[in-house]
Amino acid sequence: MSEQTSRRKFLSRSGQAAALTTAVAVGGVHTEGAPKREPIRLGIVGCGGMMSGHVKGIVRRKSEVLFTHLCDIDPAQIEKISKHVSGFQSAEPKRTGHYEEVVQDKNVDAVIIATPHHWHTPIALLAMEAGKDVYIEKPISHVYEEGTRIVAAAEKYGCVVQHGTQMRSSPVTRQAGELLKSGIIGEIKVARAWTAELREVVKPLPDGEPPANVDYDRWIGPAPERPFNSHRFHFWWRVFRDYGNGEIGDDGIHDIDMARWGLGDPRLPVQVTARGGRTMLFGHISEYPDNLVVTYEYPDGGLLVYENYPFTQYGMHGFDNGNVFYGTEGYMVFSRRGAFQVFLGAKGKPGPTEDRAIRTNKGYAEHMDDFLDAVRTRSKTNAGAEISHHSSALVHLGEIAYLTKGRLQFDTDHEQFVDCDEANALLTKKYRAPYAKEMTKS
Repeated sequence: MSEQTSRRKFLSRSGQAAALTTAVAVGGVHTEGAPKREPIRLGIVGCGGMMSGHVKGIVRRKSEVLFTHLCDIDPAQIEKISKHVSGFQSAEPKRTGHYEEVVQDKNVDAVIIATPHHWHTPIALLAMEAGKDVYIEKPISHVYEEGTRIVAAAEKYGCVVQHGTQMRSSPVTRQAGELLKSGIIGEIKVARAWTAELREVVKPLPDGEPPANVDYDRWIGPAPERPFNSHRFHFWWRVFRDYGNGEIGDDGIHDIDMARWGLGDPRLPVQVTARGGRTMLFGHISEYPDNLVVTYEYPDGGLLVYENYPFTQYGMHGFDNGNVFYGTEGYMVFSRRGAFQVFLGAKGKPGPTEDRAIRTNKGYAEHMDDFLDAVRTRSKTNAGAEISHHSSALVHLGEIAYLTKGRLQFDTDHEQFVDCDEANALLTKKYRAPYAKEMTKS
């Protein structure tokens, strides 16, 4: 039995003991010196804006968690996260710019990965190989083939995986799901997802020198080597194909994931059609289209439509990000901002509504709780490896269709496009040596 496997069993037993003591106490018997849960030891990799939110949520767990490592190639980012951790625990987390130190440390139970997209899979694979459970920010992969590796590794090593699509754990999602399962809108045939937010035009800047103390070569990692540019660094990296997945993979993945959820989580589409271009944000540094419409057709006849428009301040149906689930008896407007509205019959009679929790019902805390509980109990998460791969796959398949023929047939058994070598080549990518050596393993 490996040391990491023994540790998992120990965490599970400590959780069971604490739960049993709590049950006895609730039943009316007071127990002195009730056993405490052994803390889950967390290493965090990528100390940017998303990690700040995660850490703020995790500190609610008090003695149940222990931060062991703060990892980032930029010491300034580590310092920001350290401020949230200080005062939470007596032990100072190790600071490092090398994720290998985190994933290879036997004292780490789980790793939270919130790096640019091109680093998600390489770090996650190495962590799972070392027996760590992983929380991976969205999208779970940078290219399609990486998602298949995440699924295989999770099964091979028995690791818990949670994807950063937090609406899977939101109370409002649970409420909406109960209504949909009740058949209130009939059989759901079409799901529509949109990202409709006003975007600024960001003009190019000349190349320069990276900030002092930043390990820029490691930041580039497996991506092609390029001169430093501030727009390719913090935040705006997401609009460059070397590191990110554009609007559809940055914000749109949340709504695409909810669209799949509304359709009952179908596996993979058999047809993908994408149309878009640069018609609104001229001069923007982004390598992605500023407007995009992708249609995914599933084997059972289900249809998922994604739309991205950067021109609006008012959103669609009143929401900048959202979904509509179209059924045979009505439809539901749903938003990850924490609201839904049902409309019934031919005249669209208003049905059940939830809008009291707008902007407070986004599922962040519940999603991290779901992950930490699964680490302890070895249960499934709300956004496990397979579900997350099939949602992230829509990001990649849509982008490939846009870049190639516009309409492509996908063989779901062999996970290849039919009669389009150009498209199939984009299902994977090349990795720069010497980084991400694990990506070359068979």
